[in-house]
Amino acid sequence: MNTIKTSLIFLLFVIAGANAQEEQTQATEPKVNTISQQFEDLLEKSNNFQEYKVVNQNSLLKLKSNTADSISGLKEQINRLQEQINSQQAKVSELKNSLQETENTLETTRAEKDSIYFLGMPMSKGGYMGMMWGIVAVLALALVFFILRFKGSNAHTQEARKKLAEVETEYEEYRKKALEKEQKMGRLLQDERNKAVKNNNK
Repeated sequence: MNTIKTSLIFLLFVIAGANAQEEQTQATEPKVNTISQQFEDLLEKSNNFQEYKVVNQNSLLKLKSNTADSISGLKEQINRLQEQINSQQAKVSELKNSLQETENTLETTRAEKDSIYFLGMPMSKGGYMGMMWGIVAVLALALVFFILRFKGSNAHTQEARKKLAEVETEYEEYRKKALEKEQKMGRLLQDERNKAVKNNNK
């Protein structure tokens, strides 16, 4: 009988603590925080039972939803950055081809006569060479610009992927720990019920 009373009193304390925590969570507006900080807050606000933590179910579900939203946002950011990278890669490739064609034309022009016709207009070799090298310089600058843009976007994509992997790993570890704790709590409660049944049979 004493064991049953002790178990009932303990369960009442756990339920009362969980209800109080739920009311406090609903009364206060959740602050914007990182997923890692939300994990720490959830553990700090959870009740202790021996070496276990009793986590409020609503808080856990809210954390799960926030984590899923963060993962979804990171995936969308990765997709946007990937689209930018693909677009910039196409532009870089186009500029490389254009630059190569211009250089080929320049080499061909060097082998021609001093009198050069461009679009049906006669031009001096010096003027023609200056114009062609100007075009090459503009294309080269544009190529450098898009290469730098491509590298920047690629760095952002890698960072976003890394953050996504960290969040997914952290969430999976926490989910496994929470499941293990829940199973342990279930076994403890079942043991207490079995003890209570044995005491009643005596």
